[in-house]
Amino acid sequence: MAHAVSGKVVAISGASRGIGAATAREFASLGAKVVLMARSRDAIVDLAGEIGDAALAVPCDVARYWEVEAAYNAAVDTFGSLDIVINNAGVIEPVARIEDVDPEAWGQVIDINLKGTFNGARAALPHMAGKGGTIIGISSGAATNALEGWSHYCSSKAAALMLTRCLHKEMGEKGVRALGLSPGTVATQMQKEIKASGVNPVSALNWEDHIPPEWPAKTLAWMCTEAADAYLGGDISLRDEGIRKAVGLI
Repeated sequence: MAHAVSGKVVAISGASRGIGAATAREFASLGAKVVLMARSRDAIVDLAGEIGDAALAVPCDVARYWEVEAAYNAAVDTFGSLDIVINNAGVIEPVARIEDVDPEAWGQVIDINLKGTFNGARAALPHMAGKGGTIIGISSGAATNALEGWSHYCSSKAAALMLTRCLHKEMGEKGVRALGLSPGTVATQMQKEIKASGVNPVSALNWEDHIPPEWPAKTLAWMCTEAADAYLGGDISLRDEGIRKAVGLI
């Protein structure tokens, strides 16, 4: 039987590496058309080349609304619709205490992690009007847990969780499924940056403590099915063994 995402058009931000790239490969393997969005043009062009005709690479800075809008228009022009949005783009640098952090750099993290998530959702709604769709944010334990040096990241993820709740409240009855995935710590470049910072307990974790990016990728595909409907308007945690079992990871 075909997977629920087969034939669907999926836009993935932050698709150049880590969870985003793994998610693009996973959705394409299930028969979806994938739109790869990232600032790193060469990386997404290479990934689109690897995936083939089912992939479209669109260089995009999610902090700029018009760029996200243009990427979605390209998706619809190429593949005919926009059915699923994975707001995965996110940054954590600079890790710094509030008293030391550069205000401009702090704000840039909000622009990507929060405004980028808003832009990803807002620009999708006109394409989903009347037919529904799924909008998923990448959340974090940091949304509800204060960590030293991560005031920008914790604040942006807390706000993005509330954005998911608001999206569900306003659009749920119109067929737009809004939910978030809190993947836990994943073996990606971001964890290398966290490790290098040496700040707070997350930086003390060993590489083998982190899950592979393929786990969140498989979970995101599962979240696009009715099996995840009980979690609409909130976060799904990959630390939850019940979720891992439901997705088929253990």
